[in-house]
Amino acid sequence: QVQLVESGGGSVQAGGSLRLSCAASGYTYSRYCMGWFRQAPGKEREGVARIVTGGGSTYYADSVKGRFTISQDNAKNTVYLQMNSLKPEDTAIYYCAAEERMYGVTWYGGCRFGYWGQGTQVTVSS
Repeated sequence: QVQLVESGGGSVQAGGSLRLSCAASGYTYSRYCMGWFRQAPGKEREGVARIVTGGGSTYYADSVKGRFTISQDNAKNTVYLQMNSLKPEDTAIYYCAAEERMYGVTWYGGCRFGYWGQGTQVTVSS
């Protein structure tokens, strides 16, 4: 059973920074995709960034390129999302996700996601 535990959300003023963490457990693959998605009020969930663990290949949404960085700590099975130069439009619930190769229904950055964290709120004020 794959479990994802997120932490690190909060409130910050525009231009500030936050770092989200996602600890994964129960995965049997040595290389797999992990990603971050977000959902703002009244909007559909959108992909933000994804990384292939072990290999380090990354993929970003155009809206966050140059501001957000996804990274991994393989020893801790943890993925991070460093968010800099935050804007009010980044306000959303952020979800960590992990690849589910058989039944995942959410495709992003060439990966098939099907495991989800509980979500963490990020609020950016102007």
